[in-house]
Amino acid sequence: MTTQRTAIVTGAARGIGAEVARRLASDGHAVAVLDLDETACQEVVDEITASGGRALAVGADVSDEVAVESAVSRVAAELGAPTILVNNAGIIRDNLLFRMTVSDWDAVMSVHLRGAFLMSREVQNYQTKEGWGRIVNLSSTSALGNRGQANYSAAKAGMQGLTKTLALELGRFGVTANAIAPGFIATDMTAATADRIGMAFDDFKTAMAKEIPVQRVGEPADIAHAVSFYASEGAGFVSGQVLYVAGGPKD
Repeated sequence: MTTQRTAIVTGAARGIGAEVARRLASDGHAVAVLDLDETACQEVVDEITASGGRALAVGADVSDEVAVESAVSRVAAELGAPTILVNNAGIIRDNLLFRMTVSDWDAVMSVHLRGAFLMSREVQNYQTKEGWGRIVNLSSTSALGNRGQANYSAAKAGMQGLTKTLALELGRFGVTANAIAPGFIATDMTAATADRIGMAFDDFKTAMAKEIPVQRVGEPADIAHAVSFYASEGAGFVSGQVLYVAGGPKD
């Protein structure tokens, strides 16, 4: 039987984050659905509560230290001490290096890396007191390098280094930290990429699927399933790992 915990999922108003929130709720956990716009989270919260789960919509900028402190305190007060954290919030500002602006670089680093750092630092206060915790960070196959994504690739590689360090520091408190590196996942973000390069999304997905060994693109549920494992009671001896969920092997 799963012990009910309180989970926070960042960037959870849509896409991978929303599916992760739904999955953790179906696993029996109370879930804080956190995103920049609180009202955008309400649809996911309503779906969870309609299915008999407990959920809370929380609006916060994960790169803002004060906002993070306030958000996590609110979750603790309304849902209980958060001991599961999924750092999923992310943005893209793609461009080739010579066209990339400092603001493009800083914005991506702030949301991905600074956000994961601030959220992890705040939530570990509750995890260490409980003597149990799960941190799951969303990396990407882009961590291995991807043309036009110097900022995103660097941030996603940084998420892996952060994950391994958290695993080393927090393990003695019963807290594990792991990362998931998705390959191509059909979301609004990848639809925007297709639009930017002038391709219909269905055509884009078909083209991408041909390059993937399992011959299909990923869905948010594929990532949510992996998060569910890492967040489970049974994954307590798995920490500091990076799982590529990409339909085939990655280095």
